[in-house]
Amino acid sequence: MKKTTLTSVLILFISSLCIAQSKVDLAITNANIIDIRTGKLTNNKVVIVDKGEIINVCSPAELSKYKANQTISAKGKFVMPALWDMHVHFGGGDSLIQENKDLMNLYIAMGITAVRDAAADISPSVLEWRKAVNDGKLLGPTIFTSGPKLEGYKSIWLGDIEVGTMDEVNKALDSLDKLKVDFVKITDNTIKPEIYLGSIKEARRRGYKTSAHIPPVFTIEQVSEAGLSSVEHITYLLRAGLKNQKELSDQVANGTQTARDLSLKALNEFDEATAEAAFKILAKNKTAVTPTLSISYATAFLDVNDHQNDAFLKYIGPGLRKTYDWRVQRAAKDTKEAIEIRHRTIEKAASLLPLLQRSGVKILAGTDAGYLNSFDYPGLGLHQELELMVKNGLTPLQALQASIINGPDFLNKSEKYGSVSKGKKADILLLNENPLLNISATQNIYGLVAHGEYLDAAKLKSLLIAK
Repeated sequence: MKKTTLTSVLILFISSLCIAQSKVDLAITNANIIDIRTGKLTNNKVVIVDKGEIINVCSPAELSKYKANQTISAKGKFVMPALWDMHVHFGGGDSLIQENKDLMNLYIAMGITAVRDAAADISPSVLEWRKAVNDGKLLGPTIFTSGPKLEGYKSIWLGDIEVGTMDEVNKALDSLDKLKVDFVKITDNTIKPEIYLGSIKEARRRGYKTSAHIPPVFTIEQVSEAGLSSVEHITYLLRAGLKNQKELSDQVANGTQTARDLSLKALNEFDEATAEAAFKILAKNKTAVTPTLSISYATAFLDVNDHQNDAFLKYIGPGLRKTYDWRVQRAAKDTKEAIEIRHRTIEKAASLLPLLQRSGVKILAGTDAGYLNSFDYPGLGLHQELELMVKNGLTPLQALQASIINGPDFLNKSEKYGSVSKGKKADILLLNENPLLNISATQNIYGLVAHGEYLDAAKLKSLLIAK
């Protein structure tokens, strides 16, 4: 009897040793976890991270099962998935490759662990960085990229793939297939209308999500019905409030109406009921919208704030800062009337956010940050975007969902992102304040787990290097 009892004790002791010796990379204790889908707060949990993945979220009593190389107390802090910026750009030419690469640090420093690169002219480098981040050889956000975007002949944008026939569209998409791009971007500067629609349809047929600007010759509903996955820039949606949108777009197509006239009518004759009906079509077709408020506000109000005293400006390389001049100089030429229209346009467009939300349209949090887009800062810009979303009618939770939930969902990555739970990627943001009560709290960062590696506030600050 004694022998049996002793054997049982030994077995239990050995078993307990085995459990205690389950080695992991990181344990976050005392975590107050925010569920971004529901807004529910779960207190005093332990988050176990190993090899870049959350392998368990458990009670403090279960912590004894693990031997962590690093343990972080999150007592009094708020824990949630890290942020996604769903519209950024890397570019400006080969001479600015290093300055663009340096932007990777800015995203991480500001708690952003994934970005959607919506086309640029240095795609080979971006693709290299995408692989290096995925392989754990470069600290930076996970990159989802379109590669070079599709445009018409003689595009004003550098690096575009210029197409004028469907045969050229197919060859362009073949080249993007080889690059293994994550989605397809299309803009409307010189592309023929039929090639624009054909590009959307063919890209979707091949299984790609599509992202685009909206040509004035089409209604918002037409591009959605063609299969467009996301409208970039909320100002285009003002057209959805025109009762005679189709007639006016046809007039632009036949030259009896200018694109500027259409934009002014959309601003001055906007009808909410008409827009709501259009937005419900977007929702039905799962066409998302990326508002990019931060860039629109920055450039629309350059007459009020020239941003020369922005603290964050010093973290942008001189070559990239130089690319800001284009928009600044263009805005400086505007008349008093044009400036007033700039102000009214972004304020009216931004006011559509609650209507989009009520209509069931997925809103994506993206900034347009990068080269060319003046004073729209990589990293900081997303926090400003979230603040602007809330200022214009979304709740803090809805703004966070636009980044953390809708971002992965758009790219079909929800299985691995969007919550602090078992089986998800270990991209975790620790905040000193509750962002559900104050959206600006997203900037009050205590620490960040980026792809499984914990970076405290001091380390994150060290990534902000003046140029």
